Amino acid sequence: MEALTGLSIILIIAIVLFLMVFLYFIPIGLFITAYFSGVKLKIFQDLVGMRLRKVPPVIIVRSVITAAKAGIKLEVGKLEAHYLAGGNVINVINALVSADKANIPLTFERATAIDLAGRDVLEAVKMSVVPKVVETPLVSAIAKDGIQLKAIARITVRANIERLVGGAGEATILARVGEGIVSTIGSSLTHKEVLENPDVISKSVLAKGLDSGTAFEILSIDIADVDIGENIGAKLQTDQAEADLKVAQAKAEERRAAAVALEQEMTAEVARQRAKVVEAEAEIPKAMADAFRKGNLGVMDYYNMKNIQSDTDMRESIAKPEQKKKGPNE
Repeated sequence: MEALTGLSIILIIAIVLFLMVFLYFIPIGLFITAYFSGVKLKIFQDLVGMRLRKVPPVIIVRSVITAAKAGIKLEVGKLEAHYLAGGNVINVINALVSADKANIPLTFERATAIDLAGRDVLEAVKMSVVPKVVETPLVSAIAKDGIQLKAIARITVRANIERLVGGAGEATILARVGEGIVSTIGSSLTHKEVLENPDVISKSVLAKGLDSGTAFEILSIDIADVDIGENIGAKLQTDQAEADLKVAQAKAEERRAAAVALEQEMTAEVARQRAKVVEAEAEIPKAMADAFRKGNLGVMDYYNMKNIQSDTDMRESIAKPEQKKKGPNE
């Protein structure tokens, strides 16, 4: 009896393990659900094959059922291939169903390409049905009269399914619109023109076809707010005037320094010449003494020379204006 009981336990465990393995590789529940949903599956080729290929049958079978109920026929092998490629199968199926109900032409191949490109294909389909509004950051620009204007624009965009793969994103749209706003304001003669007709900005920017090469279609551009900033023109003129003043001061200082250097050089030259004169005058007594010794100069010649010198000094004193005599403390 004890041996029989042990064999029974082993048999029960073996049966349980077999059922677990069998139900794991052959999900009967999914097979029955798919059968009554009108989806034909092959047990060994499809269900068992998914387990062996490490593909969860639940995701694939339920996606096929969802597509079939929406009137979209899909092959199980294509869904498996998309899953193995790293795609989001459920998101792709939901996008296909939404596009079909909204009469948006979207094929399975394009939907999987969009999904594998890293874009949310379901969100793109929703944006094709319900446009999205994006707002630009504060854009600053200067009109020709030098007044700064700050504007914010709201852009209504719709996803373009045909250009989702390889098309630029929202950042490109915002950058292009911002550049268009700056260009339009910059070409205005006065800031008052922009304040009186802010729709001029939106019309000018919208006419440039800024959605070219992007994954979106621009439906409208609306200026939400326009404010007056600083008087940049006056500020620039003030800065230029201060710069010109500093340049003029620097040039004047340069000329003054050159004049001072020239004056000092001339003073030094006069001093050198005076030193030479003094040196020459110091040689005169020596020359006269030597002339006396050699007999080249007589006493009468000496007195005549002194008389001439005295007469010359008198004439110079008469020619010069009278100078006020200074006191001892002056």
